[in-house]
Amino acid sequence: MKFWKSRGRQSSEAAVENVVEEWEQRGPEAGGWDLSPGARANATVLARWLAWAVICAGPILGLLAWMSAAAAVDAAPPRQPRAQHAEADGTGPSGFAELFVAAFVAAGEGDQDQLAPYYPSAGQLQLDGKPGRQRATQTTAVRVRQTAPGAWSVTVAARLKPTSQPKDAENKDAAEDPSGALRYFQVPVLASTGSGSSGAEGYVAATLPAEVAAPGRQSHQPQLGYGPERAAVPGDSRAETAGEFLDAYLTGSGELDRYLAPGLHMEAVSPAPYRKVEVESLAVAGEESADSSATGVPADGTRQRLLVQIRAIGTDRVGVPLSYALTLTARAGRWEIAALDATPATVHRTPPTAPTGPAT
Repeated sequence: MKFWKSRGRQSSEAAVENVVEEWEQRGPEAGGWDLSPGARANATVLARWLAWAVICAGPILGLLAWMSAAAAVDAAPPRQPRAQHAEADGTGPSGFAELFVAAFVAAGEGDQDQLAPYYPSAGQLQLDGKPGRQRATQTTAVRVRQTAPGAWSVTVAARLKPTSQPKDAENKDAAEDPSGALRYFQVPVLASTGSGSSGAEGYVAATLPAEVAAPGRQSHQPQLGYGPERAAVPGDSRAETAGEFLDAYLTGSGELDRYLAPGLHMEAVSPAPYRKVEVESLAVAGEESADSSATGVPADGTRQRLLVQIRAIGTDRVGVPLSYALTLTARAGRWEIAALDATPATVHRTPPTAPTGPAT
């Protein structure tokens, strides 16, 4: 190291001496000036200092450049974490819970590995009984509630059937039921990010399923937003339009577009499941009497919502009752189908408010 420093210093001094010597020899001639001995001495000293300044400035400028680059790297904004996809409708969690329940009810001794993809702690479980002693013939999510960001509570209905005839009478009665016993399981589902290179988002069960009672059922028919139901009478233009449309929609007979309002496009059910459609009754939103019927068509743009009850007759000549919620609009003296409503019109009832003062 000392040898390198001495060699470097010697080379720097030699460079300075060469610059000064060249200036002393050619400086006056090159500039056209005739200097006195004193001025020449001063110029020599100045040239020497300038040469040393240039040599010393190189490392300093390099150090400053390196420090500026480091500061620029430190000032770069941190990378923001990738936003995780949010399941707004709960389709993913409900499907995961259905698969987990199907594997859970069929699991038996030694089936811990079958449950591990859904519940990572399954290896610590004690599983009894013969694997596959029962199976779920049907599973469906009947309630999905998001309890927190990335967390859901899913209630799964499962129809279970034993794979072998039980010996006790109670289970034997259940086994003879062709549809199987309907049971309900509640599964807490959490969103998880995969640890692999893809980092794909998935789901994991926080605990084992909990068997619960059936969710609360509607004890009475909900109040719909239609008038009284009445039989379809001949000459009712709304019933005729609805019947002709549903006949083309369900049987494939006739052109469907002729019954649709401009801008609405629909495809008929294919293959056609029925051969004939009969309108039995209808209810119209806004009507208060069951005796009224519409033989004419009102002004263009008039819209009405209907609830139509039909009987669709299949190839086996068996009639199937079906209900359709339709929106009709009037145009050019006839009714047209403006929408096949996803849900019927309902009456929105305001829940009673709690009393603000003491009861008297």
